[in-house]
Amino acid sequence: MLGMRAGILILVMALTINVGSCSRSKRNALLVNPSMFVISFSSSTNGKPDFGKEIKPIFQSRCMPCHFQGGKVYDKLPFDKPETITRLGTKLFTRIKDEKEQRLIREFLNQP
Repeated sequence: MLGMRAGILILVMALTINVGSCSRSKRNALLVNPSMFVISFSSSTNGKPDFGKEIKPIFQSRCMPCHFQGGKVYDKLPFDKPETITRLGTKLFTRIKDEKEQRLIREFLNQP
C-alpha cells in the first residue's frame, strides 16, 4: 500500500512539474506518455511471491538440468515442486547467493 501511495505521489509531482514548465500555448495540448511512469508491484495480489512466476524461474536458471524433469537428481529433489523448496528451506542458499533471490525465497518460505 505504501509503495502504491509513493508511486501516485511521484506521478502527481511529475505531472505538476511538466504542466508548470509548459508554455501557455502548449498547456491545452499537453499529452502525457504513460510509459514514462512505470510502477512495479508484486505479481501476486496478496504481496507474497508466486511459486510459478517468481520462485521456480530462480531455480530453473540456477539448478537446471539436474533438479528438473529428466535431470539426474530430479527423482530425489524436484525443484519444480513447491514442497521441495519448502522442505529444504534456507539450505538452498548454499547455491543461491544473490541477495534479491534469497529475499524472495525467504518471503515464499515465510508464507502461512
